[in-house]
Amino acid sequence: MQAVTLGPAGTYSHRAARAVADEVAFRESVSAIVDAVDTGTYDRGVVPIENSIEGSVTETLDAIADANIAVTREIVTPIRHALLAQSDSFSTVASHSQALAQCRTYLETEYPNATLEAVTSTARGVERAREDASVAGIGHPDNAGDGLRVLAEDIQDRSSNATRFFVLAPASERSDAGGKSTVVVYPNANYPGLLLELLEAFAERDINLSRIESRPSGNRLGDYLFHIDFEAGLYEERAQEALESVDDIASRGWVKRLGSYDTQHVLY
Repeated sequence: MQAVTLGPAGTYSHRAARAVADEVAFRESVSAIVDAVDTGTYDRGVVPIENSIEGSVTETLDAIADANIAVTREIVTPIRHALLAQSDSFSTVASHSQALAQCRTYLETEYPNATLEAVTSTARGVERAREDASVAGIGHPDNAGDGLRVLAEDIQDRSSNATRFFVLAPASERSDAGGKSTVVVYPNANYPGLLLELLEAFAERDINLSRIESRPSGNRLGDYLFHIDFEAGLYEERAQEALESVDDIASRGWVKRLGSYDTQHVLY
């Protein structure tokens, strides 16, 4: 089995993907990863969906809403950020925007005059630091070496920093079995009580929602779709009944069932 994830080698996504497949390929964006799975180019894709400090990854939310794919597993891994550079004489810190945000307090305190440069991944920032002595990167401490030193470890704002990744597969491999499920709902409607109706469909059947988030539909201003994670498998009668109600609520739009899955914790 081959998996594709955010590159280059050494990203946190790469570390999560190694729990899925021995052979891992790389793309520069989440949308490219989702497309590679949607078109059958790769068996699995591994994409970040949510961080405990910075919240949801909106690029992932938008990409999976538009694609015909399945979510088959959730991987949760702790995030340990280190500041990596050739020396302490640098003027720019380059990393993924999420990593920069997760280390905001440390960077503002220790390097208030440094320029922050957002790049496509943490590993890409580390590459920049390896190529340019005026640049520091943020990444796992193991990414040091080859001219890079670890200037500081555990620089994330909170020690509980962790990221959830979704393992994506072709839609034909969607499963109803698992402890959690994800759906995307586009009601194509806007009236008082709409969100309450969606929530009640689950609450009345004692189903806990672990996440609900709205994203613009892209069709018109003020029009939204909803990403919902809930703690029940699609095989369960209560989940089926809840989604039947959601289907009715979204009768003018659509409901996309991305599948049920279990959670795997990967420690480094």
